[in-house]
Amino acid sequence: MLRAQQGDADALGALFERYQGPLYGFFARLTGRPATSEDLVQETFLRVMRSKHTYRSTGRFKSWLYQVARSAHSDHYRKRWRERPLDDEDESIPSPGPGLGDQMETDERQELVRAALRRLPAEKREVLVMARYQELRYQEIGEILGCPENTVKVRVHRAMKALREAYLEMTKDRVS
Repeated sequence: MLRAQQGDADALGALFERYQGPLYGFFARLTGRPATSEDLVQETFLRVMRSKHTYRSTGRFKSWLYQVARSAHSDHYRKRWRERPLDDEDESIPSPGPGLGDQMETDERQELVRAALRRLPAEKREVLVMARYQELRYQEIGEILGCPENTVKVRVHRAMKALREAYLEMTKDRVS
């Protein structure tokens, strides 16, 4: 990032290549919308370019980047508060390729987990996505959220409990 701050476009391109996939996954799990997720990745990197001077080398770039991403996500929904809720959205994250037997069952379970995740409040969904899908350390999440590591642990625990409850409720509904 230091090279990008000095105007090196190749360095910024390298950062984009390195982080576009993880950011897309972050947004896709938060929004459940592939096109919106792509837009948010682009918006995040536009903000990185515009505010690169605010990055301080004393902190981790990844934490700073996710703070920028969270801000882009919040602003996106603040501006578009009239969008349909996730449950009504007809666009969904594509599942892995077609499978048979066990693969179909695994795909169905994964879809149930994604649906349960979409039912969670945004703050619980966000902390779970960072911890479980983005595999960020609690310390990094704390830097991003601006809270102590122990607070992150409690939030992740509560979010996992809520996800488990939502998942069990959904599976119960399917059986009955």
